[in-house]
Amino acid sequence: MAQRTDIHKVLIIGSGPIIIGQACEFDYSGTQACKALKKLGYEIILVNSNPATIMTDPEMADVTYIEPLNKERLEQIIAKERPDALLPNLGGQSGLNLCAELANAGILDKYDVKVIGVQVDAIERGEDRIEFKEAMSELGIEMARSEVAYTVEEALEIADGLGYPVVLRPAYTMGGAGGGLVYNKEELRTVCARGLQASLVGQVLVEESILGWEELELEVVRDAEGNMITVCFIENIFYTAHRTILFWATLSTVTNARYRVSLSISSSKSETDFTSACFSLSAMPSRYSPKSLAHR
Repeated sequence: MAQRTDIHKVLIIGSGPIIIGQACEFDYSGTQACKALKKLGYEIILVNSNPATIMTDPEMADVTYIEPLNKERLEQIIAKERPDALLPNLGGQSGLNLCAELANAGILDKYDVKVIGVQVDAIERGEDRIEFKEAMSELGIEMARSEVAYTVEEALEIADGLGYPVVLRPAYTMGGAGGGLVYNKEELRTVCARGLQASLVGQVLVEESILGWEELELEVVRDAEGNMITVCFIENIFYTAHRTILFWATLSTVTNARYRVSLSISSSKSETDFTSACFSLSAMPSRYSPKSLAHR
């Protein structure tokens, strides 16, 4: 793609605290973005609440703010610096959620700030459990059976229909926070209440358990012209209920047949900027075809 000449000053939202699920890879990606954009001649404004990062080193950005990552403080910075564009998707969950908040509050439109690197509606499709499920359905990608709950009572009813154990996945949370695998009603009451509180929109997906399945994870980057590249292909050998990965195997362990299937999923025509797919190779329920189950 040709370099954009309609923007000159770019605001980058940093990764915030480095914890499991919001880890050092976002510091690395943000640092590389600062270097690449500065090399192209753009002025870089960086906001991060964590000073213990490489991206907050003085030479990385033209202006660096060590400030809380919240809507109110970001609006103050935008009003002062007047960036032409916001690059939010290199700051992990913090950056994506904050971008969505700024857009929904009308702040980006108010100061004429363009979002680059990701579309705001793609953030919503990736984070909202209902939107994601509908997007996968449109693409013809099967998913584990699930329903959305907004109360503990709704979650209990859904779990009775699916059968225990079930996985609880709150929407708009960082690194699976507030979710987990539950085996009975007592555990569900505790975890669901926690998940509803953690979710920005008070939404929890109750999903059938696929414990014991094998998972292949792809991270795909696509530009505005539809060019795609798989930048990360990982086999998750062992992971927890909310997908905190404990051990990774590289592409070299994946057979050619499984690789071909995964490529067909990653090349699906969708506005979403990444794909995560789960492939069943053993103990697969008969209702699923041997291609894939996508889950967020």
